[in-house]
Amino acid sequence: MALLFRKSLRLSLFFFFFLIQTLIVSADQTVKTYIFRVDRFSKPSIFPTHYHWYSSEFADPVSILHVYDTVFHGFSATLTSAQAASVLQHPSVLAAFEDRRRQLHTTRSPQFLGLRNQRGLWSESDYGSDVIIGVLDTGIWPERRSFSDLNLGPVPRRWKGFCEAGVKFTSKNCNKKIVGARFFAKGHEAAGRFGGGPGGGINDTIEFRSPRDADGHGTHTASTAAGRYAFQASMSGYASGIAKGVAPKARLAIYKACWKNSGCFDSDILAAFDAAVADGVDVISISIGGGDGISSPYYLDPIAIGSYGAVSRGVFVASSAGNDGPNGMSVTNLAPWLMTVGAGTIDRNFPADIVLGDGRKLAGVSLYAGDPLSGKMYPLVYPGKSGVLSASLCMENSLDPNLVRGKIVICDRGSSARVAKGLVVKKAGGVGMILANGISNGEGLVGDAHLLPACAVGSGEGDAIKSYVSSSALATATINFRGTIIGIKPAPVVASFSGRGPNGLNPEILKPDLIAPGVNILAAWTEAVGPTGLDSDNRKTEFNILSGTSMACPHVSGAAALLKSAHLDWSPAAIRSAMMTTASITDNRMQPMTDEATGKPSTPYDFGAGHLNLDRAMDPGLVYDISNDDYVNFLCSVGYGPKTIQVVTRSPVNCPMKTPKPENLNYPSIAALFSSTAVGVSSKSFIRTATNVGATNSVYRVKIEPPKGVTVTVKPAKLVFSERATKLSYIVTVTVDSKHLVLDDSGAVFGSLSWMDGKHVVRSPIVVTQIDPLY
Repeated sequence: MALLFRKSLRLSLFFFFFLIQTLIVSADQTVKTYIFRVDRFSKPSIFPTHYHWYSSEFADPVSILHVYDTVFHGFSATLTSAQAASVLQHPSVLAAFEDRRRQLHTTRSPQFLGLRNQRGLWSESDYGSDVIIGVLDTGIWPERRSFSDLNLGPVPRRWKGFCEAGVKFTSKNCNKKIVGARFFAKGHEAAGRFGGGPGGGINDTIEFRSPRDADGHGTHTASTAAGRYAFQASMSGYASGIAKGVAPKARLAIYKACWKNSGCFDSDILAAFDAAVADGVDVISISIGGGDGISSPYYLDPIAIGSYGAVSRGVFVASSAGNDGPNGMSVTNLAPWLMTVGAGTIDRNFPADIVLGDGRKLAGVSLYAGDPLSGKMYPLVYPGKSGVLSASLCMENSLDPNLVRGKIVICDRGSSARVAKGLVVKKAGGVGMILANGISNGEGLVGDAHLLPACAVGSGEGDAIKSYVSSSALATATINFRGTIIGIKPAPVVASFSGRGPNGLNPEILKPDLIAPGVNILAAWTEAVGPTGLDSDNRKTEFNILSGTSMACPHVSGAAALLKSAHLDWSPAAIRSAMMTTASITDNRMQPMTDEATGKPSTPYDFGAGHLNLDRAMDPGLVYDISNDDYVNFLCSVGYGPKTIQVVTRSPVNCPMKTPKPENLNYPSIAALFSSTAVGVSSKSFIRTATNVGATNSVYRVKIEPPKGVTVTVKPAKLVFSERATKLSYIVTVTVDSKHLVLDDSGAVFGSLSWMDGKHVVRSPIVVTQIDPLY
């Protein structure tokens, strides 16, 4: 674990220094997009605007793509490495980094969060009315019923945004629900002009150069967060009922920074953050992250930088934890000012049964809605039997039609889109597909709207089916589709794909923060593509069912809108604290939540503080607040110098004479790191400050559930709040003895501390691990 962490941090630091060195020594004339952080206070008074300064001293006006002046100060421009190195030498330029591509982290869920009509959070917050959620994604399909403005009040007067016209999108596509819509494409276009790799530039044959959504992802996330009531909603009969977002009356502001089949570029993401905060959004939802398995340090991460600028101005930012689970240290979007959201299942499923020729019935999942197989048995074949990897994965052009024609084909999951494998089977003449998980996905299943009769099965069932094929001369099977089943137990379960801890940058901060519904989520869909998103899928559907931490993130964005609406004076940190300290750690059997990948109990590395429980978050009792100065001290504590911190914070800072400890950031969770080389007894102390947001004269007593083999003490053990004493601090001391400390499979042991007053339970997870950070 310690080695993995050091490797991750070293790679991140290496990336930065390698870039600077490359800029200085390279004579390469290749033009690329660079993002420059500039000290805004250095602008000579002779220039009326920062743009005039940048275009006069740093770059030719035609090469400048974006000027940033709200969450970030600086600009992006297309330059050669020699030109970029020259700009970097200017004393006012604090940092430079190359534009990078990021990827999207791609209904009963509001009820499953504990929301009911006329009760609790929905009624007390007027469903989030007048709170504005900014969605940074692929745009929106504005005609969907989910975005109706019927019976909504006027647009909040403080709103400063606008509706940007473009291809098949006019100002009339905005309304009192969609209060603004803009698109950001200059980084993409530059990548296309100057060879930014596959997907650079915008393909006008499949995209709209406007806020209109050609992909579907943005429409889905926006309606998950704030979709209006849509009756008789379903996807081809699956998940039928009323579709609604978490905050149905919240307003939506759309910032299209991601483009179909080509991801999202840092320069455009930063521009979208800049615009959203300047426009006046209250919440930002961003289901985007890196896909390279390495987390960039905060000063090289546009989501970390942009979100700091937002949070420092009171804007709550929710981000997705990534879909690289169940591997450890796979969680992304790690900045402590972000809310990092993992994914769990809900109590609804779409079962399908595979019936084998020997009579065995194996359970799977499917959203296939075409003509059924009607119980007819078909020959069953596994192309992977040949030992050819591409055939086992059913990759393009890998299947022999003579082998698969008229048969049900077993395909292994991985390397290509699940629905694309079905298309390959169909083209080769197959009549159906069984999609088998490998060991890495375990038993984690998600439904797909396949183009042919198909069913996904877990690793165990997949192995059983392959074993049947190899041992039978005439293997046969059929697939029965059983529709929608609700009341599934257990739920929630941590989704196998959900990004897991520990935090690869600063393990003193537990990430993810919590989980929310992210498996088989029904929400609005674009008219531009079918439910699979494949070019050959000509089906049209008003709603689609998707899975991913992308789907979990907008649940938290909608929840933040409701909390903001009910508690106007709460900071982003207070809103996050309310959700984390009230999160559930049990499932609907009242048992500890399990991990879909293993079937074993899950841990805070999987679910953070637990599963979002909105009814309790409305009245958390206590919150752990964090100020901008606290975040600056945190950056000082992890070894950043003043100039590096200014890259993130915009303003010059001074670190305290005595270096702060990162674990003393007033976070609602506690992670105790002990040296793996220490022998004997070791102790660490943590300071936390609780703010009373409940009844004035409240008295809380602590309950400690120490991790196995660990001693935890809290002083004082009682917090007595009054009209004058609204904030009280306490010290947590964690003591370990190397002789008795036995870490579990994840390299840690887990416990909790809770403050209780008879009504509220304010819970913080405790993680104890052995690791050796560099600083």
